[in-house]
Amino acid sequence: VCSGAAGGLVLQAAACIAGQDPVKMRQLPDTTGMKNEIIIQNMHRFPYEQAYRAGGAKLVEIGDSRYSHPWELEGAIGENTAAVAFLCAPLTNRRAIPLAQVCEIAHSHGVPVVVDAASMLPPRKNIKKFLAEGADMVAFSGGKGIRGPQGTGILCGRADLIEAAAAHANPAQFLGRPMKVAKEEIVGLVTALSMFLEEDEEAEMRAYRTQAERVVDALSEVPGLKITLEHDEHDYLIPHALLHFGPDWHGPSRNEIAKALEQGEQAIYLHQLGQPDELAVDPLNLTEEETAIVIRRLREELTR
Repeated sequence: VCSGAAGGLVLQAAACIAGQDPVKMRQLPDTTGMKNEIIIQNMHRFPYEQAYRAGGAKLVEIGDSRYSHPWELEGAIGENTAAVAFLCAPLTNRRAIPLAQVCEIAHSHGVPVVVDAASMLPPRKNIKKFLAEGADMVAFSGGKGIRGPQGTGILCGRADLIEAAAAHANPAQFLGRPMKVAKEEIVGLVTALSMFLEEDEEAEMRAYRTQAERVVDALSEVPGLKITLEHDEHDYLIPHALLHFGPDWHGPSRNEIAKALEQGEQAIYLHQLGQPDELAVDPLNLTEEETAIVIRRLREELTR
């Protein structure tokens, strides 16, 4: 149990760079004289990569915003490579080198692969999926789909690397000491995970779909607006209502609508990670009553 998925990324870097060598562990985040490079695909650059740098890593980028090629990964691996990082997240460019192939290439050079999968639960199959594809360490959020304490995360994977990560963390006095997880949080996460694994996922998805369909049905007659229900294995892991502001839309801009909802008497924050002309309603944290409020406020702003 780590301090959120981001805390898990710091420990991933520390474990891959310093292992359980106490001299190296004490030296972090100064990685002078160590293998300290973590390779990352351009399409996987993201704000949380700072967690790797906090662990002492130097990021080495391969590919561009459109493609990455296996030969680029092969060419980037060298004597200072500590790990290859892989981002599993919704709306990530799928032209990146796939995880299984990244693992095959990295492992042929004796290099571990570390994965950030913070927001990839549900579906529950993902708990084992990335490890089955070859990942050596995977970080999940404990406070998103699992619904555990918001300050927790799960770091799982290869036993020796997990042991190394634990060695850097509380109660030891090394890099991970400040990212302490309270006993109460550990109990809360273990309990939440147990409940999460026992839940009926099909019933859960039906409930989310019902909420999303309510939004779609309520707003489908708004002139010029295209609204669809989206649910897939890559970008929309649970059903979402997706609003498209295309060429037929002549009302307020997407940004104006989003801002108005955020500044209303009841602040509403919509999903804005898709295309620049899209907004999405994510039902993960919505009750039926709250969905009705979202529909009412959307209708007000869309038709003003």
